[in-house]
Amino acid sequence: MSKQAAILSVHQATKKCFEVIGQQQSVWDCTLADCLPLLSSLSSLGEQLQSCSKVRFKNTPLQGFPELEQRLRYKLIQAVETVLGKLGEKMSVLQTVRDAVSNQVATVFQQYEQHADTIGLSASIERSSLAPSVADMLEWLQDIDRFYRNQYPFLHSRPSECYMYC
Repeated sequence: MSKQAAILSVHQATKKCFEVIGQQQSVWDCTLADCLPLLSSLSSLGEQLQSCSKVRFKNTPLQGFPELEQRLRYKLIQAVETVLGKLGEKMSVLQTVRDAVSNQVATVFQQYEQHADTIGLSASIERSSLAPSVADMLEWLQDIDRFYRNQYPFLHSRPSECYMYC
């Protein structure tokens, strides 16, 4: 493969990667927006549970209702578990986005590594008025991948990195 063909191949892989990252960023943003009302609900339920713990039902007009405190706590805990389940689903979506971005970035780096000898160092760092250097684009992709891994660090698709957080 010629030097120009190798560079073109890496540029095409990089372009596709940036397109996928843009799509995944939209999913990420929508998912985070969906989490806000859930977090608000969870906060409200937490406050209600705290209030329930502070009130002495035996000293109120509600004392005539048998097991009211236990029933109320049970209902609140069920609601908390439901909201936590929905948040867990949202976290799974975020993890999927993070993994999709990491896989796309890894694919571009594999493509570059395949052609690195053909491209050479000087061509990798060469910029033009129409395109950044291959090295710049690879650095941007590393930064993007790092961003997603830092935003959602606790469930790694790369077992070798798990030791940093476990």
